Amino acid sequence: MFEMQTGANMSNTSGQTLLDFSSVSMTFPDGTRALDNVSLSVNAGEFVTVVGPSGCGKSTLLRIASNLESNTGGTCSVDRDSIGYVFQDATLMPWRTVQKNVELIAELHGLSKADRKEKAAEAIDLVGLRGFEDKYPRQLSGGMRMRASLARSLVMKPKVFLFDEPFGALDEITRERLNDEVLQLFQREGFAGMFITHSITEAVYMSTKVLVMSARPGRIVASFDIPFEYPRNHDLRYEPAFAEMCGEISHALRGAHQ
Repeated sequence: MFEMQTGANMSNTSGQTLLDFSSVSMTFPDGTRALDNVSLSVNAGEFVTVVGPSGCGKSTLLRIASNLESNTGGTCSVDRDSIGYVFQDATLMPWRTVQKNVELIAELHGLSKADRKEKAAEAIDLVGLRGFEDKYPRQLSGGMRMRASLARSLVMKPKVFLFDEPFGALDEITRERLNDEVLQLFQREGFAGMFITHSITEAVYMSTKVLVMSARPGRIVASFDIPFEYPRNHDLRYEPAFAEMCGEISHALRGAHQ
């Protein structure tokens, strides 16, 4: 689906910390403690996935990173002018075509009509939606709507990509296909990725590192470096080493529920 340029951009910034949470805590006005002393970092060329019980504050971390929420303790360091955010829902404007939806962020950045049209066309091509530019969201499948959402976030070539369980509502085949396509984007663009999911299999397949959070208030209770090299083949999911890694993370996650 995407043009493969493994490591082409990753080497330029590899190792540079692009997203850093230092002792971050979050207490909401009603007194709910969502996060407790969370420290983690994501470097260029890293794809870090966070798993944990429902309500443990995983999505809150992304909202803090994007400035949609303000943490009540600790610090979050990130260039907020260079963030791509893909939500659980595609969040497309139903009255805009694919082309106009993808142009939106470039439009908000004040790019000229010609520039945003060019950048949107490139992003649409990257996610395999060429030929669907004039379609409206209601005319697209769930997977195609998520591709349009990805394209919209890609337009400004962000250094940090935040993914808030974007494929949870999709069927398994479509989900796995989009996993592969996002990983190809990751290799091509070299961004720092932070991904939220409830699927351990998805977490292991996608990531360079998987972090396990405790029940609320969320804390990092385990960290796993994923040893499998990119590009990753679909059949990796059926290998004994993959199953063993999933088992270790599942064990840690069961402990996090206690």
